[in-house]
Amino acid sequence: MQQKILILDFGSQYTQLIARKIREMNVYCEIVPHNKIPEISDEIKGVILSGSPHSVRDSESPKPDLSKIRKHVPLLGICYGAQLLASENGGEVAASDHREYGRASLNIKELENDLFKNIKQNSTVWMSHADTIVRLPENFKITASTDSIEVGAFVVENEKTFGVQFHPEVYHSEFGFEILKNFVVGTCGCNMSWTPDSFVETSVAELKAKIGSENVILGLSGGVDSSVAALLLHKAVGKQLICIFVDNGLLRKNEFETVLESYKGMGLNVIGVNSSEKFYKSLHGISDPELKRKAIGKTFIEVFDEESHKLQNIKWLAQGTIYPDVIESVSVNGPSATIKSHHNVGGLPDFMKLQIVEPLRLLFKDEVRRVGKVLGLQAEILNRHPFPGPGLGIRILGEVSPEKIRILQEADNIFIESLKENKLYEKVWQAAAILLPVQSVGVMGDERTYENALVLRAVGSTDGMTADWSHLPYEFLADVSNKIINRVKGINRVVYDISSKPPATIEWE
Repeated sequence: MQQKILILDFGSQYTQLIARKIREMNVYCEIVPHNKIPEISDEIKGVILSGSPHSVRDSESPKPDLSKIRKHVPLLGICYGAQLLASENGGEVAASDHREYGRASLNIKELENDLFKNIKQNSTVWMSHADTIVRLPENFKITASTDSIEVGAFVVENEKTFGVQFHPEVYHSEFGFEILKNFVVGTCGCNMSWTPDSFVETSVAELKAKIGSENVILGLSGGVDSSVAALLLHKAVGKQLICIFVDNGLLRKNEFETVLESYKGMGLNVIGVNSSEKFYKSLHGISDPELKRKAIGKTFIEVFDEESHKLQNIKWLAQGTIYPDVIESVSVNGPSATIKSHHNVGGLPDFMKLQIVEPLRLLFKDEVRRVGKVLGLQAEILNRHPFPGPGLGIRILGEVSPEKIRILQEADNIFIESLKENKLYEKVWQAAAILLPVQSVGVMGDERTYENALVLRAVGSTDGMTADWSHLPYEFLADVSNKIINRVKGINRVVYDISSKPPATIEWE
């Protein structure tokens, strides 16, 4: 039985950070929308209520029935979650005179409280709230305060139910990790056994049981996710896995040939399929990014369907879906809005009689890499930057054409190879070149030019949920810019993107 912590998502920008902190403890956790609470089973050791942009005082704010959770398993409310516990049980939440945002000093009143064991008095915590709890229900007890608010944290007497007004999951909360660990490990009794090795062992057993003697096809992309998924499936079902590596014409320069050889060297059963023209045709006349993603996804499905009919006993389609894909593709009334659709998340059309298997859908990107290392994935692929499923199709803003792809492949190759040559590649989470549908005036020699502008984008991140722009050396950027303008016909201007996620996304489309 896999122990887990359940995180109810009320739409906080920090919900994913709660999950990240718990995963760092080698404890498995899942984020679920507040309106889709599963039945509490023996494997669920505790529940955390996230923060929210909503106010519990609003009639439309999310107020799920927690009666099946409270008193059955340990419960921790964070910010909005704490206010919800108070207001729904006879307490009072009111608007603060001012929004409290930033650092505060935590005055712990109950040092023996389970949540605050070995936590330093007057440590720094991070506040982000407009409402405050002004009166607690009768059997609720204050366990900590700050200079600004009396109810900084509470416990329900004779229950393992806690609330904190601050955000322990945020980096600025000095002992936030320890507070969460006190709850997850101390109070909930999780055994910290969810490691890459245990994940591989469990997943292999589950995949064997699920797939049986049937065959699986997997679309390889050359990236970390699909490669790790392939090795995991290969370990479980061996030659029953048939990998299809599609050249969609939207890969990086020379990627199809070099990566195909790498896969064959890993012992995988790989079929290379050149479908560039099919993808170009599906993208013709389309400029909208969502429509491009859907067109590319639809064509992938068609290619897989066509190839699967050439094979025998194919019952499963494996995908390299990872947890951020799942989170970003879920949208309900309240929790985090859908940022973009993912072509590898969701069901298949009725005409395709394959079932989906997603062996990595529970993992963040850094966890995928750790699993890949356990499986022996070669460093060249293991340390590759993330690359979007739709490839260069969403790095060419506006309509895609073979000529634009050629231009972008050349520019992108100069950027990526320069990062590697200058030992900057592994210091960056993801790097990309983006071709803009913008032309600008330039001068080359004695001639006036009117050519495309190119954006260079490089970010640092842990899991892709948040990212900051990489402070690459000016000399390096100048050198890359000169090389691109001098060598790539069609580009006469290069700019560098210094936006962070949020509010921007890593990709432009």
